[in-house]
Amino acid sequence: MILRRRRKKIDSSENLDRWLLTYADLITLLLAFFVVMYSMSQVDAKKFGKISEALHGILKGGKSVLRHEVPELQSKGHGLLKLGDLRMINLKIQEKFKSIGREEEVQTEITERGLVVHIMESALFQEGSSDLQSRSMEVLDLIYQQIANKPNHVRIEGHTDDRPISTPTFPSNWELSAARATAVVRYYVENYQIDPGKISALGYGAYRPTKPNNSIENRARNRRIDVVLLTMELSLTEPSSQLAELASN
Repeated sequence: MILRRRRKKIDSSENLDRWLLTYADLITLLLAFFVVMYSMSQVDAKKFGKISEALHGILKGGKSVLRHEVPELQSKGHGLLKLGDLRMINLKIQEKFKSIGREEEVQTEITERGLVVHIMESALFQEGSSDLQSRSMEVLDLIYQQIANKPNHVRIEGHTDDRPISTPTFPSNWELSAARATAVVRYYVENYQIDPGKISALGYGAYRPTKPNNSIENRARNRRIDVVLLTMELSLTEPSSQLAELASN
């Protein structure tokens, strides 16, 4: 009888101690969770979502893509300019065009997308045309001097007013805006050998006005080319020429 009671006490003690293993695992997971949450306190929503998905996969026993993606993003984003750097470039561009008396033709602003340089149609093109005028070279060259050798992606965007156009060359404002943006991209690539993988052209037609199309002055403001030096975060979402080469091999 004595031996049986001793065995029961030993077994009971062993069973009670087993919960410590589960408790220790739980504390470890909570610690890891709070460390990750603290490190992500200043990370943007997109990165938070990616890390959240990766953690969800880990806790479910799946494979984590986080360990593969983070080093890739860190190496790809090395040296990219942040908003503070873009503000300095913004001030320099404003000073340059003020010094030559063309500040009315070129306006700049910092947005959530990055540095946006608005170039009025009159500074680059004749109305209804996508051929760069000779006076446009000064404008494009001054802008290039400030964005030269910057690692951030450059997006050239074409915009028109809401007046319809229908010609054999441009059936609509879509074609006109895209052709104008492409003309600026081609000028930079051919004259300054910008990496084609770091510059792109988009045509928005009349669908992204900066002013209501209710006056001659406002329509003139809407007919423009935007040179956008994207933020570091948006630059990382742009496919690079190196990735394209890897995909083709």
